[in-house]
Amino acid sequence: MTPRARLTRLGLLFGAGIVSSLGFAPWNLWPLTLIGFAWLIRETATTRTWRQAAKAGWVFGFGHFLLGTHWIAQAFQYQQDMPAWTGWIGVVLLAAYLAVFPAITVVVARRFGAGLPRVLGFAGCWTIAEAVRGVLFSGFPWNPLGAVALPMAGLGQGAALVGGLGLSAVILLAAGGLSLLLERQWRTGAAIIGLTAAAALAGLISLRTPTPLTATRLNIVQADIGQDEKWSEDGVARAAAKYLKLSPAPTRAARLLIWPEAAIPDLLDEMPAMRRRLGAHLGPNDLMLLGALKAIRTDDGRAIAARNSLFVLDSEGAILARYDKKRLVPFGEFLPARPLLNAIGLDRLAPGALDFWPGPGPRTLPLPSGFPAVGPLICYEVIFDGRVTEAGYRPAWLLNVSNDAWFAGAGAEMHLAQARLRSIEEGLPMARSTPTGISAVIDANGRVTASMPRGQAGTIDARLPAANPPTLFSHTGRILPVLLAAVLMLLGWRFGRMR
Repeated sequence: MTPRARLTRLGLLFGAGIVSSLGFAPWNLWPLTLIGFAWLIRETATTRTWRQAAKAGWVFGFGHFLLGTHWIAQAFQYQQDMPAWTGWIGVVLLAAYLAVFPAITVVVARRFGAGLPRVLGFAGCWTIAEAVRGVLFSGFPWNPLGAVALPMAGLGQGAALVGGLGLSAVILLAAGGLSLLLERQWRTGAAIIGLTAAAALAGLISLRTPTPLTATRLNIVQADIGQDEKWSEDGVARAAAKYLKLSPAPTRAARLLIWPEAAIPDLLDEMPAMRRRLGAHLGPNDLMLLGALKAIRTDDGRAIAARNSLFVLDSEGAILARYDKKRLVPFGEFLPARPLLNAIGLDRLAPGALDFWPGPGPRTLPLPSGFPAVGPLICYEVIFDGRVTEAGYRPAWLLNVSNDAWFAGAGAEMHLAQARLRSIEEGLPMARSTPTGISAVIDANGRVTASMPRGQAGTIDARLPAANPPTLFSHTGRILPVLLAAVLMLLGWRFGRMR
């Protein structure tokens, strides 16, 4: 192959990687995802050495993740000490790291030979690599390929059985079926695609029934407060005033008033006057659930760290419960190796002089006044499949408070899609509260029953959907899809040996 031909091939792989990401929200062009991966699976067979395979997988993955994470560059616009263009350096470096997983996938998949064994091996290997990506170096399971299944009729309902990870394997099998059709292996390709279509039709059965609602009333407030306004000198007072203005007055019916992550960007537990002011806006049986900060202090009162927390307040302003965020954002909420980076002048990568410290992990908070117990998730904790509920204490619903003002429009849509996956996986409804959108109520089948778009201020007044019975995935977690992926690889190896 001439150098020009090699360059053209790599360019096509990069383009196929970008095209493959167009199946994610907000584009939802899932046929393009199938086409992009069909191209990669077909190209896997043409690589002659492991180096060629690694290069092909990495270039495809770089395009795939570059589009899927481009919204991260937006966050650097709010780092006053860092130029905005550094955000794109971060995006490129992150995509370069994430592309290592597709590179490994292609290297392994080429060992399975051609045809059906290659398809099975590729689907299993990608799924296992995706599982590893979700835990390595604290994990970044953003945009699991299974999220592409959400707009595909009822296929997304399969997440209740095998999770988003298992759906990733299904998507890849469908793409593999398409690649076999391109190779004129008509029967095998058509059989795989037919089975995928049958799974989608089966999932439609669970979507035929309307969403059952509980008596729990939710008021989710979206104030459309951006980062610059929130962290300004008078940001706390302005935020409180705006949220209170948008919060409906209490009625005789008890309700949960929900504000987003860091709605009060200050130490709420050290602000009794503010808490009384907030409580005065509640009826006697109402509760307020809102995001704010908490300081960690030494015995002499010196602050050494902070927590990103969700507080539960009653009408007296008393703190009834608190949840501390477990999964923190590197370079956003804490600076890895801070002493070293401080010494070389890179402490500006993370705002503030103090790091956030993680909480103990998923918790279920019991609520008084007859309200159902809630499982809180702060910001991107909602993307960690199988790690969103407390073991042995299943909540009746999930609450995701987030600050999606950091995100570009596509990032907010992707975040919502992954929240929908968690609802299907766990069989639990979810309320989402963000300052700038997209706030939403999601039923236990992942359907959005109420929402407020980005850039709009207002309140969602809705009833909480009912929970489904515990799903298979809620019992097995990530173990089941990983085992299924291993079975696919074993079958691919076995069929390859038979040939």
